[in-house]
Amino acid sequence: MKKIVLLLCGALFLLAGCKKQSPQELIVLAAASLTDSLNELGAAYEKETGTPVLFSYASSGTLQAQIEAGVQADVFVSAAVKQMDALVAQNLIAADSVVPLLKNALVLVTNRRHGVPVSSFEDVLSPSVALVGLGDPAHVPAGQYAQTVFKTMGIWDAVAQKANYGADVRTVLSWVEQNVVDVGVVYATDASVSPDVTVLATVPKGLVQDVIYPAGIVSSSAHTAESQRFIDFLQAESSRAVFERYGFSVVAQ
Repeated sequence: MKKIVLLLCGALFLLAGCKKQSPQELIVLAAASLTDSLNELGAAYEKETGTPVLFSYASSGTLQAQIEAGVQADVFVSAAVKQMDALVAQNLIAADSVVPLLKNALVLVTNRRHGVPVSSFEDVLSPSVALVGLGDPAHVPAGQYAQTVFKTMGIWDAVAQKANYGADVRTVLSWVEQNVVDVGVVYATDASVSPDVTVLATVPKGLVQDVIYPAGIVSSSAHTAESQRFIDFLQAESSRAVFERYGFSVVAQ
């Protein structure tokens, strides 16, 4: 009888060992300009670790508001330090988890086939430019950066009269691709993934602060160890190569 009990216990142990644990899904809120690079890296991370990554892309300001409202999330990757700092100040992002991850640049673009004779940011005041696509400065970092550039140039009031505001930088890119606006201000990485736009100008140095993308762990996350593992993965050499292929500069750690 004892032998039968031991055999049954052994069989149950083997069955338990063979039962596959479902991997823990990570929820990552990320700036819309990271869509292409993070989709690729998310697939690589799942292949390497078995942990699926669910991305939600929007403007960094929109994502900040979602975290403030208590949305379920594990990691936040912002297109600006401003939104990350605001969340850290409210203890909604773990301060010791925040790392500067990437750098980007702001560019002026037009439709490749129906472009306008513009070669600088100042030229948006030209009569040939009727509509300027911008991220909404109320919550889109690319729009906030653009507003700073035009204010520094002393032409913001005039530009604002031509502005068409988008919910995020990818919306602005789509407007330029569809020739809805004459020009748009997006990130260099956005322009690099679109065959339908051409870069007219890059923001001159000194007109705006560096465009830094920080990453951090949401304080309410129940998966902090896995979240940290994912952030570490984003800083690995293989991930750096992916980001650089999409036009980002990697911040030295």
